[in-house]
Amino acid sequence: MKKVLSFLFAFVISFSLLGQTDTAKKESSVPTGWKFGGALPALSYNTDVGFRYGLIGYVFDWGDGSLYPDYLRSIYIEGSNTTKGSGIYRINYDDKAFLGTNIRLLLDLGYYIEQALDFYGFNGYESVFHPEWMTTDDPDYKTRMFYRMDRRTFRFMPNFQIPLQGNTIRLYAGVGYLGIKINSVNIDKLNKGKDPADMLPSVDSVPGLYELYQQWGVIEADEAKGGNMGIMKLGLIYDTRDNEPMPNKGLWEEVFFVSGFDFAHPKKYRYLELVLTHRQYLTILPKKLIFAYRGSVNYILAGRAPFYMLPFYFNTKDNIQDGFGGSKTIRGIMRDRLIADGIAFGNAELRWRVVNTKLMGQDFYVALSAFTDAGVVLKRHEYNLNFNVAPSSGYTQDMFFNFDAQTIKKPHIGYGGGIRFGLNENFIVAVDYGKALNSQDGSSGMYIGLNWLF
Repeated sequence: MKKVLSFLFAFVISFSLLGQTDTAKKESSVPTGWKFGGALPALSYNTDVGFRYGLIGYVFDWGDGSLYPDYLRSIYIEGSNTTKGSGIYRINYDDKAFLGTNIRLLLDLGYYIEQALDFYGFNGYESVFHPEWMTTDDPDYKTRMFYRMDRRTFRFMPNFQIPLQGNTIRLYAGVGYLGIKINSVNIDKLNKGKDPADMLPSVDSVPGLYELYQQWGVIEADEAKGGNMGIMKLGLIYDTRDNEPMPNKGLWEEVFFVSGFDFAHPKKYRYLELVLTHRQYLTILPKKLIFAYRGSVNYILAGRAPFYMLPFYFNTKDNIQDGFGGSKTIRGIMRDRLIADGIAFGNAELRWRVVNTKLMGQDFYVALSAFTDAGVVLKRHEYNLNFNVAPSSGYTQDMFFNFDAQTIKKPHIGYGGGIRFGLNENFIVAVDYGKALNSQDGSSGMYIGLNWLF
């Protein structure tokens, strides 16, 4: 109930503020020029990170209005934290006429804090998940932070899309920098102000998976604390969508290469990754019922990526996201459940616009959706297995690793439904609820945020 009330509050505040700030839209059916989209509370919920609170702001340049519901330029600013200790401080600039040309610039600048980032090991089902070790009232309880670590990320990523044939075929190119710091969860900070009975044990007395992997050499010393990564991207985009925010028809294809290297260890940690993504939107009933699906392959062709780069999912829409599992890739299963050198995942979604009307003089719609998401490991991440688990620790190696070939090949599946509230086609409040098919992937996830998944 608290989740629903928080979402409703965010929804009402968001739309009322947007309605008040965009007065020009009330006077004309098509907005023009720069318009302040609104400064509003960044209130959302995500099972993976908890309740998010803060402030976000939108500014749109609609040009002469001929592109509506698309825009010419946009600026997105966010400063927010969550109840599970994560923080986002970022600016995203999207310019579809960079320097007066037909080149599109997408600039991503941000600092991201993850106080308790999910970490379940490598290669999906090859790493055994024990929910009882995190359940306080279970006799096998270890610590709620057993599958967690601390990560701080600074990222700067300018990306360009250069039309080659109209706007249908575009060259995609970009560079970037990721400064990543990994550490154990700050238990002292989490215990501050708590009753002794509710305090978490220190990582020295009860090490989590991240600490154990370092002890065993599964995570090597020169990658354990993160690093500074240089990124280069080059590829092609094929796009025939009728509009970006909620396509009714068309294809959206991507094929590009990602080259990454660690500045401190350029010979050891240098890799080339292939990203292939196919998306299609099929109209069943015009502006009413749409079937959309996405399939993506992310595969390291050569070299070795440090473990801290494996959770990231590259794409041309958001530049880089945490995957695989959770709100942006495989809804319903735990975030970062799949960490490997090669992963394929897909989404199939039925979208039904049940309401199309006006709200405060602006275009407004309500849409329902039903989805099935799935992912599978294509290429293992190789790591050291030549170690012995000390009997005194109470653990055995088979508690952590399952090398049964049939088990490893099983897909990770989530399914569920959602609702969207869209204003002016571009501002979309989103709610999705997904369930995991296999208990090794967790139980379920609720995700309240912005926009369609793809």
